[in-house]
Formats: sequence, structure tokens, C-alpha cells
Amino acid sequence: MVGVELDMVVPDSIKALELYERIFDIEREEVTDFSRGENEVIFTLYGVRFHLLDENPQFHLIAPKPEDSKTSWVNVTVPNIKDTYKQAMEAGCTEIQVVTEIPEMGLSNAIFTDPFGYVWMLHEVHREISKEEMMEFWEKHRKQ
Repeated sequence: MVGVELDMVVPDSIKALELYERIFDIEREEVTDFSRGENEVIFTLYGVRFHLLDENPQFHLIAPKPEDSKTSWVNVTVPNIKDTYKQAMEAGCTEIQVVTEIPEMGLSNAIFTDPFGYVWMLHEVHREISKEEMMEFWEKHRKQ
């Protein structure tokens, strides 16, 4: 078997799973029922496998803290960005960037952080653009 999964340490993987289920259409694969600090969850989101692990310093599993630098994020292309973003806000996530339409790029995007310290960037593609169109857009906006 081969593949890739994203591993994320959270204070409580069961609570994180419940949050992500409120926001996204995910498929549960495995969910343990141990004491907090020992649980793990595996789910897929649009074919990508996520593995959540409870924070457990004994095993060097440390969840992000609010003051930590956010050097990576999860980028998800969704069928309806406004609905997904609304669900995230209603589920207790924090807005970083409201839904923003970028017509020249044929998409909308938005960014939020979840209560567990992870950043999520949402995209909705309205139309496909060529590499040339993309390069023109960046050249135009780079000089401003």
C-alpha cells in the first residue's frame, strides 16, 4: 500500500473530528475511544487522508498554540465556499480573511483558523484559467 496522509496533533481528536464534520463533508475511517491523550481519528476529505492524534507530551505529540507561527495550512477546494465558510464561523472558527472573489483568477478564497490552531484556506473555482492568464494577473498585481 502507498499513499500520503496529513497528521495533525490536536488537544482532543474526538472534538476536532466533531468540528470538522460540522464544516466539511468528511468520511470517517477510524475513531478510537480511549482516554483523552490516547485517541486518534482517521478521516478523508475529498480523497485526502487526515490522521488526528490527541496531544500527548509523553510521546512528543504537541498541539499548536495560538502564539505559534503558522507556517503551513490546509488548502481545500470546495463546491460552495460561502456555505463552507459560514459553517466554519458557526462552528467557532476565527476569520482571517472573509470570502474574497478574485474574478481575474476565476475563483474565490477565504481563510480561517480553527480552535485547535490550524489554518484552513478555502477555494471555490468559478472558471478554469490558463497559465498565461495566471501569469498576467500576477505580473499586473506585482507591480502595484
